[in-house]
Amino acid sequence: MTIHFVNEMEYLHRDILSMCSTVEELIHDAVDGLNHGRSELAQEVSLRDGEVDRWDIRIEEECLKILALYHPVANDLRRVAVVMKIAAELERVADLAVSIAERSAGIAEHGEFTMPSRLSQMTEEALSMLHDSIDAFVEENSVAARLICKRDELVDKLNRELIEEVVTVMKRQPELVEPSLHLFSVIRHVERVADHATNIAEDVVYLVEAAIIRHPRLHR
Repeated sequence: MTIHFVNEMEYLHRDILSMCSTVEELIHDAVDGLNHGRSELAQEVSLRDGEVDRWDIRIEEECLKILALYHPVANDLRRVAVVMKIAAELERVADLAVSIAERSAGIAEHGEFTMPSRLSQMTEEALSMLHDSIDAFVEENSVAARLICKRDELVDKLNRELIEEVVTVMKRQPELVEPSLHLFSVIRHVERVADHATNIAEDVVYLVEAAIIRHPRLHR
């Protein structure tokens, strides 16, 4: 493939890294709103989501231009396809950050509300998976990508435990039902962040090994 193609892909990689960095900040800020009761945070996160949307559009347009100009095949074609898919996954994570911030604002309206201690653990693990999945993409490390997929099990476990905890609170303290429902949504959104990180890791395996692993039951 020509040097021009290589340069275009390098630019796209930088764009993906910048986009991911912004998305990680959005999730951190959204969850931070839970801990500090920042009701104005939803609007701030929503405004920055527009920045991520612009990244998504820019990357898709660049990928389509590359496909039209260079007609890549084999690994080069997979790389372009994976970049487009990763950008779409990151855009969806940014949307989740907006939803988390909105739910955080809803909780803040109810004054004092104790956050489950394991929510921070779940959030950090989901964000770590997201960050590591992008690293695996940059390094073309399918071994690391497969390990990231397995880490989703921990987030799923924390998700179940936290949901049970929230349900218990609602049963024991009916006056906390409304903020608990907001928290319920936050937990599910964080779990979805890990799902998107897993999707990216699966895309890395596809890039490196040309193997589609997202439907394991079909390969048994």
